[in-house]
Formats: sequence, C-alpha cells, structure tokens
Amino acid sequence: MYGFARTRGLRCAAAFVAVAAGIGLALAGPAASLQSAHADAPAGVVDYAIPTTGCGIPSFAEPGSTTTQTIDTGGATREYVIRIPGGYRPWRHYPLVITFHGRGDSDTSQSQVTDITDDNTIAVYPQGLPGKGGKAAWPGAPYSTPEMDNDPLFVSDLITGLQSTLCVDPSRVMLAGKSNGGAFAASLACTMADRIAAVTVVSGALYGQQGCTPDRPVPVLDFHGTGDTVIPYDGDPARGLPAIPDWMAQWATQDGCDSAPTVFFQQDDVTGENWQNCQGGADVVHYRIDGGGHVWPGSSTPSATQTVSATALMISFLRQHPLPCALWSWS
Repeated sequence: MYGFARTRGLRCAAAFVAVAAGIGLALAGPAASLQSAHADAPAGVVDYAIPTTGCGIPSFAEPGSTTTQTIDTGGATREYVIRIPGGYRPWRHYPLVITFHGRGDSDTSQSQVTDITDDNTIAVYPQGLPGKGGKAAWPGAPYSTPEMDNDPLFVSDLITGLQSTLCVDPSRVMLAGKSNGGAFAASLACTMADRIAAVTVVSGALYGQQGCTPDRPVPVLDFHGTGDTVIPYDGDPARGLPAIPDWMAQWATQDGCDSAPTVFFQQDDVTGENWQNCQGGADVVHYRIDGGGHVWPGSSTPSATQTVSATALMISFLRQHPLPCALWSWS
C-alpha cells in the first residue's frame, strides 16, 4: 500500500531440527547451550535464529488478553507486558514484535501507545531499568547505567523463552521502539542481525550511533518528526545525536542500497522515502512527519499525526521482510 512491499514467498525446505541434531545442539536445553559462536557476541546472547519449540503448547495466558509476565535473566527478574493474539492457535506460527519504551515510560504505557491488536502478531513490551535520575531507560544513552549492560541478554533470553512457550515464527522477529527504546532496538539490529528480521525506530534517540557492521543487510523502518524538540530531526552534535537523514543514509550504505532515496509516499504532513536496490532483499524506509513532535505516529497521543500509523506499517514491514531463508527454519 505504501510502496515498500514485495512478494517474497520464501520457504525453507531444510529441517533445522535435523541440522541441530547433527551438530549436537540440545534443543530443549537452557539458553546457555545455544550461545553464539560469533566472537563479538556478548556472553549468553543468542544472536542467530534458533528453532521454536513452543508450538503445540497451550498459551500461558488467555488468547486476546494483555498481561504482565516476568523472566529470570542475568541474575535478575525482569518484567514485560505481552498480548496473546485473539484466537491463538498453538500450531500456527506467529510473528513476534518486541517494542521498547522511551526514557521515563513503561512497558504498560508503551503497550497502550503502540496498541498492537493484530490477531496475527504476538506483541511484547519489556520494562527497562532505572537510569540516572531514576527514570526507566535502555543502554546507549548518557543517562544509561552499568546495570543495563545485561539488557541485550534480557532480550535474547526473552525471545528464547517465548519461542519455548509460544508458536513464534523464527523468521519474523522484529525489534521496535520509541526514542531511547528505538535506539536500543537499532543497536541490537547491529549485533543480532542473524536473529532479528527487521527493526522499527520511532523518534530515535540515537546517541553516538554512527554506523555499524551487521552480519547481513537489515531492513530498517524509521519515523521522525521535523518538529521534535526532544530529539531534533537535524541532530545535535553537542549531544552526540546524528541528523536523521544522515543516520538513514548510513543504514542505506550498510545495506548496500542506492545512495539517494526515492519518494514513494506523500500525503498531507507525511513524506515516505525508500532507499532501493539494497542487498539481501532489505529495504531502508523513512517517514518524515512535517512538524511532528516526539510522538508515535497514528497513536492516540495528542498531536500525533493520523496520516500514517507506525504500528500498522511496522507489522506490514515485518511480514514483507522475513529473515533470509538460509538463517532459519521451522521448529
């Protein structure tokens, strides 16, 4: 509908279970047995696709419900909000979208803002730890704390845990977030590219993000308002914030896309740009909201544009950008 969709129809014929058995992986074992062989992976973080083992198990929460759950990870108990799709069927594979809140917000507030009610998607909203000043946050910002160093492990363990209890589609796991949460999602796209299918960033607080070297081209969907006074669209060098067009161009370079974007959508206060011909079937897509503030597009937040819905677009983007066939297989 908005110009970036492609028909891919990817299907993997190889059975990952057989491959895993051949190399001695214990599929039912703890996450520690699935640690990545990548030298740059933090300890315990699974940065590649693993098979889902939770298919056929009844959901731990009522289908259609939104509940608060916990997980033990990195020596701590962490919280997250999850919405189980209405009509959940244990043998059907569901895309998983994990959305991180911004600084000072919460898992509950982000679930209300993002409001994923699509019954074909499992929606999860993790809770950040207190940062400097006591406000909940994520790594990678001036207000982050050393206690957040285990947050990548939290995310990895959360995905692994959900794959062991729900029928998660291992080829369609998206990380998303707003502000500091969006920047955290983008940083994990750099280090977990073989596990994360795509990333969505809304009003990203991209402190110090000047490019990275992911293992593959990662599809990126971005939204940012030109009237954002919290994280300026044109950047703030004194705070280490890149200009959003520069950050998008950097991702286009990393993904091997065309050097200049093409305008594919223009309506009212929103302009959509797409860097085309990326390697590996990736897309780099940016929605510029003219005059838009530090808000989630399409949400009920006052002043949020209603021209586009970031939530609807990211779900569509994930469906169109699964992990490459060589990186995953069904359970």
